[in-house]
Amino acid sequence: MPAQFAAIGIVTKDLARSLAFYRQLGLDIPEGSETAPHVEAPLPGGLRLMWDPLETVRSFDPDYHMPADGHRVSLAFECDSPAEVDALYERLTRDNRGEKAPWDAAWGQRYAVLLDPDGNGVDLFAPLG
Repeated sequence: MPAQFAAIGIVTKDLARSLAFYRQLGLDIPEGSETAPHVEAPLPGGLRLMWDPLETVRSFDPDYHMPADGHRVSLAFECDSPAEVDALYERLTRDNRGEKAPWDAAWGQRYAVLLDPDGNGVDLFAPLG
């Protein structure tokens, strides 16, 4: 059987903060996971989003260092409307860094880009019409 794409993993410096961020985006993350050595949340289509605290990764790779420049992964979340893109961007950038405030993209979507607590790109989008 060929390998099947099944999950996206994030190494995080602050697991509790990262989980809180993604809960605000609507992911179903088990309560009490903030101190776990590994966390998984189901995604549509059977995929999973997984988090490993930096300490967990260093337990099997003591020399691991998070990349210093640029984000390492970008996740995109579809919203119901352009207004939801704007509202979610405003709410999430109160405690996180925005990269590009919402704009009407040439490809027909309301789009915005922000960073999660570990500097990973998160895109928000919705159809304009």
